[in-house]
Amino acid sequence: MRTREAVSVSAGARQSPIMSDMNDNSLNINLLKESVLKRLCETLDKANNKGWRKLGEIVKNDKRFKMSVDDMDMCSLKVLEVDGSPSRVMLKHMGDQGCVLGDLMGFLQIMGHTDALQCLKPSGIQILVHPQSVAVIAGHNLRLSCYAVGSSHVQFQWFRKTEEVPHSSSPDLVFSPVQLKDAGFYICRVNCGNSCEFSHWAQVDVLDVPPRYGLVSLPSEGRPRVLIQPQPQRLLVGDSLFLECGAIGRPLPQYQWYRNGAPIKKATKRKYNVQYLTAEHQGRYRCEICCSSERTWSNEVDVIIESPCHSEMKQPQIAIHISEATECSEDDFLTNDQYYSLEKPYATDKVALLMGNLTYRNHPQLKAPMVDVYDLTNLLRQLNFKVVSLLDLTESEMRNAVEEFLSLLHKGVYGLLYYAGHGYENFGHSFMVPVDAPNPYHSANCLCVQSILKLMQEKETGLNVFLLDMCRKRNFHDDVMPNVMLKVTANIVFGYATCQDAEAFELSSSGFTNGVFIKFLKGRLLEDQKITVLLDRVAEDMGQFDPTKGKQALEIRSSLSERRSLADSICPGEYSHPGQAHDLHWIKAHELPESKVLDYDCGVQIKMDFAAEFSNVLVIYTSIVNKPEEMLSCQAHITNLPLELDVDPKLMNKETVEATGSFLLSGSLPQHCLYTRLGSIQKLRDDLAFTVCLQVQFKSLEDVVQWNMDVNIGKPLTAKLDLNRPARKNSCQQTCLMPHSPSTSPSHSPASDRRFHSPSLCSPQHRANPYLNVCEPLFGAAGGHGYHLGVPTHGDHTYMCENVPSSPLTPQSIPIETTDDMEDMQNDFMSSLQFYNRPC
Repeated sequence: MRTREAVSVSAGARQSPIMSDMNDNSLNINLLKESVLKRLCETLDKANNKGWRKLGEIVKNDKRFKMSVDDMDMCSLKVLEVDGSPSRVMLKHMGDQGCVLGDLMGFLQIMGHTDALQCLKPSGIQILVHPQSVAVIAGHNLRLSCYAVGSSHVQFQWFRKTEEVPHSSSPDLVFSPVQLKDAGFYICRVNCGNSCEFSHWAQVDVLDVPPRYGLVSLPSEGRPRVLIQPQPQRLLVGDSLFLECGAIGRPLPQYQWYRNGAPIKKATKRKYNVQYLTAEHQGRYRCEICCSSERTWSNEVDVIIESPCHSEMKQPQIAIHISEATECSEDDFLTNDQYYSLEKPYATDKVALLMGNLTYRNHPQLKAPMVDVYDLTNLLRQLNFKVVSLLDLTESEMRNAVEEFLSLLHKGVYGLLYYAGHGYENFGHSFMVPVDAPNPYHSANCLCVQSILKLMQEKETGLNVFLLDMCRKRNFHDDVMPNVMLKVTANIVFGYATCQDAEAFELSSSGFTNGVFIKFLKGRLLEDQKITVLLDRVAEDMGQFDPTKGKQALEIRSSLSERRSLADSICPGEYSHPGQAHDLHWIKAHELPESKVLDYDCGVQIKMDFAAEFSNVLVIYTSIVNKPEEMLSCQAHITNLPLELDVDPKLMNKETVEATGSFLLSGSLPQHCLYTRLGSIQKLRDDLAFTVCLQVQFKSLEDVVQWNMDVNIGKPLTAKLDLNRPARKNSCQQTCLMPHSPSTSPSHSPASDRRFHSPSLCSPQHRANPYLNVCEPLFGAAGGHGYHLGVPTHGDHTYMCENVPSSPLTPQSIPIETTDDMEDMQNDFMSSLQFYNRPC
């Protein structure tokens, strides 16, 4: 049983907005804005009697600062450099000694340099929000924002490089949608009376990515996502090389190309070109992508450079007239190993469904699934998986989520399902427990993993990976034996967080930590290794972890015959129109609502932004961007949320995101905001509508004045999928095609009245009954009190129950597909599975 501990967090004090540099005389002059420093240096460099030399003489007489003759000579040498500035060197020297703005203004007043003092005079404009460089996908919406306040009304004008952007006199520059031609550099000019200030430059990089890369919303700040991968190439000496890598993120991702593990000089662009190739350019290339403090890598690809004679010898079927003999050396011939990477398996797409259940209604609550799903989401996105991450799902929501997941699978897709939460295993079948499962729960209340695998096989997927982070104890309250028929496919991998009849553990901690499985998996998941090799290394790492030695060990079951890795490249296959429609449906289901600016009649402006912690968890944060001077204070609170979200009012409108219960986005969101976290977005029946209540305290009034504004942001994130709808009666993933299940279609299970009973003792029996075809050997799965009731199958025997009367079986109760040939095929399939058992 996983054990969770409560976490107490104290909310930090809300800080005041940053004031303008010019209003703080204690500001070190090295921290002046570049625009201010540039104007000041130009003024001092051009002046004769009141220039930088005069400033140096005055500073030298102040005992607090040192300004020697050598220092003055060092400044004068800057005149010999192109764009050299003696004043800048002097101001830097003064700032290094602790000179602040008040000191500098005093020196300039002694000089009587009014022009220089004018450079330091406050403009009356304070830019609160600067536009941020960003990389986005063509066809998506983009908004650049610049918010400022001034002593009077402020005006805005956007520029692209030096050209004005037409019709762009508002704080937001909106591209709906953004196009490839919109890429470039943008800046906003803010005017207030006769003064003006410019925002920071913002670069917009637009990626041309097909719509099939669905599930894409702009990542949280500092988290890049690679969407364009470099491709392996075989070229000739003298050809040109072109490699491209592309990631979306905010701020703009930075790139560094590597060859054979070493950085390439001056290769810091998204695209890497070599005009004329030589043999030295051959090697393995990949690109490092950095975004804020986060780092990720592209796929590593081989670039093979052939000599012309080798190319001719590789294509003997083409008749070429050669007038002269061409000499070739042994070095011109490449080995099979050099071509290996070009023959690696690939995926037509990669899709992952991650489900973490922690807030159980009738069972012990868990903690680690939230952190585990969050970390695994970020890692899989770096491997170019379309990731859907969901927390706290009911039975119908889990079934509908699986159904939507299956709709994205088709031939050659890599499908990955991760589950963290309560679970159990009966007769070799794994069951995932929803948050609304009764106590005790049965198979009819849970989802059977093997039945999901059966449906994935019908999609002709290229790889099926199941990572099950749950207990595998026997459920004695469930007396039903599953009946699932699987195809014989060599592309199945099961990674169990613990071995059979054992529990999965969480680490006892005062904070949020990973479960034991993900703690070790996340350190290796990005490795380009065959998935079974990767998991085997994780098992070795876990085996060295003292707290769980002898209690929890990773178990791997696989029928994988090819060297398939989660890091394999994506090579799109044929897409049917229904598949494209589903892809676009999921794209919309993972787009965040656009930022909003709320204008109140009293002159207050509130900016509202959104972040996704999970696919069904939304964080709303608001900030005040304009407050009239006659107001003493104002606050904006979100109220009147839909009842189905069941949000605790005590956790709304908090001054830190941690105080809302969202510890994973800490550091990714801007400060000086009020935050509200909305979980279980999938429960929304209608649009997400709420009220923003503005409370204002005027300087001239004692009473607080209130304004209300209604806001509707539609159905955000996975609320568009209506996962809360009732699961269909004949839903393809009803539990394991159970004969007893009222939801099972008779065509799938003719024996709808048959039941099986749990054993009290076990003994070997021959597989005489054809209805005992299951997808894995019939492990008797250990009991919940520490004793073992069954062992794996050996030879042609299966351990069945004795001393339990069996129900008489009529011919109609035997499944249609259980023929002798089918049984042989099932046995062949079982023989192909490799078991990696580690003792509990």
